[in-house]
Formats: sequence, structure tokens, C-alpha cells
Amino acid sequence: MSYSPYVLKGQVALVTGGSSGIGEGAARCLAQAGAAVVINYHSDRAAAEQIVRDIISEGGAELAEGMPRAIAIGANVAKEEEVKAMFAQTIATFGTIDILVNNAGIQQDAAFVDMTLAQWNLVMNVNLTGQFLCAREAVKEFLRRGVKPDISCAAGKIICMSSVHQVIPWAGHVNYATSKGGLEMLMKSMAQELAPQKIRINSIAPGAIETQINTAAWSTPEMKAKLLQLIPAGRVGMPEDIGKAVVWLASDDSDYVNGTTLFVDGGMTLYPGFTKGG
Repeated sequence: MSYSPYVLKGQVALVTGGSSGIGEGAARCLAQAGAAVVINYHSDRAAAEQIVRDIISEGGAELAEGMPRAIAIGANVAKEEEVKAMFAQTIATFGTIDILVNNAGIQQDAAFVDMTLAQWNLVMNVNLTGQFLCAREAVKEFLRRGVKPDISCAAGKIICMSSVHQVIPWAGHVNYATSKGGLEMLMKSMAQELAPQKIRINSIAPGAIETQINTAAWSTPEMKAKLLQLIPAGRVGMPEDIGKAVVWLASDDSDYVNGTTLFVDGGMTLYPGFTKGG
């Protein structure tokens, strides 16, 4: 896919958890829209660096002389010092940051009575605290720099990656669903507080997307048929479906959108069990 004109030309985007799945899709779409992209990874450095090479080889909108089109930075978003170091490296390389895609997330599934405190804490630390830590560092830079009208009418944009499970309960995944429910209020509270400073914060709630984290749900015809019963649109989403939504929320085309969740789920939140009557 391509974007014309380059709606994010001259902007710098950081995508956490950008080495695979939805994060990779977002990073590639942002680059195609003209942004320079920082691809954060936790453990898969090789995958992140391959995406960097792909983005550079594909070319695109011109950037400042000597500025790379993409770089990869390793960091655990649940660790404050690593997050601070990641943002420091980003700003040292590009001078600033305009867009944060708060995407990094994990699952540690278990029946409620069997779930350990370690499983609960790990998911909360990455999915919720990690988004807080990254958003806080991004906002500090947005406030320091202010609005650059030739770049964007916003001082900065944050897109929080949530899930349909911020509203759909999920047995066997209580830590994950709780982290996403908490994320909704984190996003809204940040948006309310920071809107007067021209900072826009929104969420995207994906439904079923073909990524490595949920391969078991779609990799066989039988499992895919079962999954499609939950999706009125009749197909499983792709990372690019989310990436295109990220680009729109990061662009000035969505300047009047703040503090909302965009569900990109093929209708999964439409209670498909009621299609044949209640």
C-alpha cells in the first residue's frame, strides 16, 4: 500500500513491540506514510533490524540530510530506565518525536484459580505500566517542543494499542482483559488532561488479527471456521488493517478525534451470537 501525499512527512514515530505482528504492520504503514520510524523490540533484534532494512530499501519521503529513515532500539517497556534510555536515543538521533504507538503487549493465560501472581504482574507491568511509562516520556518531549505548525497541528500524538477485550470479558485471560480495561481509562484520562496542550491521545482496539501471538486460533481450517463465527465481516484481520488506522489517527486528518477508541474488529463487538435472534 502507499499514501499520497506523504501525510506524515517530516515526523518521527516510535512503535513499541514493533518487531512483529501488529507493531510491525504499524511501523511499515507509518514509514510508507512518510514518517521516520523507531522500531522498539524486546528480544528479537534480528527481526527488528530486518524491518529497518526493508523500510530503508523501500525509500519514501525525503528526510533531513543525514537522518535515517528507521532505526531499531531494544528496551523492556516495563522497566523505567530502559524506557528513558530508548527515548533519549530516539531524540538524540532524530531531534524529537511526534508520534508514539504504544503497542507492546503480552499474554500469560491461565484459569483464574490457577493464575499466579507472577503471571498477573507480568501482564500488568508490560500492558499497562509499560504504556504509562512510554506515554509519560513522549508527553515530556511534546510539551518541551510544542506545536510545529509546518509539521502538524498537534504537539504530539499517542496511539494506545488496546483490544476488543477492553469491553468483552475473556475467561482464562483475566489479567489480559483487565490490563486492556485499565488502558481505556488511562488513555481517556491522559487525553482529557493533555488536550489543552494540543496533545491527542486515542486507542485502537483490534479484534482477531493474524499474528504470531494467536496462531492457534486461525492456522487450521477448523479453528479458523470457529473464529469466523465471532466476526460478522467474515474474515480475520491483517496487521495492515491496524497500520492504516494508526496512520489516520497520527495524521492531521483526525485532529478533532481525541480520547476515543477506534474498534478495528470486523464487527466482533457487535454481539454476533444475536444474528439469529435473542
